[in-house]
Amino acid sequence: MKKITLLFLLLNIYFIDAQEKLTSSKCVIHFEASVPFFEAVEARNDAVSCVLIPEKSQITFVAIIKKFQFKRDLMREHFNANYMESDRYSKAIFKGIIEKFDMKDINEIEKDYQIKGRIEIHGESKAIMVLAKIKRVKDGIQINSHFTLNSDDFKIEIPSIVIAKVSKLVNTEVECILQ
Repeated sequence: MKKITLLFLLLNIYFIDAQEKLTSSKCVIHFEASVPFFEAVEARNDAVSCVLIPEKSQITFVAIIKKFQFKRDLMREHFNANYMESDRYSKAIFKGIIEKFDMKDINEIEKDYQIKGRIEIHGESKAIMVLAKIKRVKDGIQINSHFTLNSDDFKIEIPSIVIAKVSKLVNTEVECILQ
C-alpha cells in the first residue's frame, strides 16, 4: 500500500510540475547592426526556444547561432566564422527573472515588465535588464522586447576592413508566444 501511495504522489508531482511551465520552440530574434549609407546588417532566427516558469517568474531563452538567417549567404558565413565563431560558441542563452510577475495579472491588455538576468553570447556573460511587453493572446502568452546589445561586451571583434560598415550597437527584438 505504501508503494502505491508513493507512486501516486510522485506521478501527481510530475504532472503538476509539467503544467507549470509555458514553452515555445518558435520564438523569433531579429537583430540589426546597420550603419547609415551601407548595406543593411540584419538577421532573423525563428527557432529560438523559451521556457517560462510562472510560479518562480523565471524565463530562459536559447538561440542556436547558426540558425540566424541573413539576406546574403556571405553575410551568414562571415557572421558564423569571423564574428560569432559559432562552431566554438554554438548558443546564446538568456536566463532571467520577470519582476513583479503574476499570471493572474496577465490579460489581453499589454503590460510592461522589467526582466533582469544574464545573457551569454560568444562565451561571455553579462547582466542585463530589459523591458518586455507581456499579454494574453489566443494561443497563449505573448512576450515582446526591444533592447540594444554592445558587441564589445561579448568580445566580438569586428574586422577593421568592415568596422565602418557594421555597428557595435546591435538593436535586438525578441517575439514569443508561449503555450
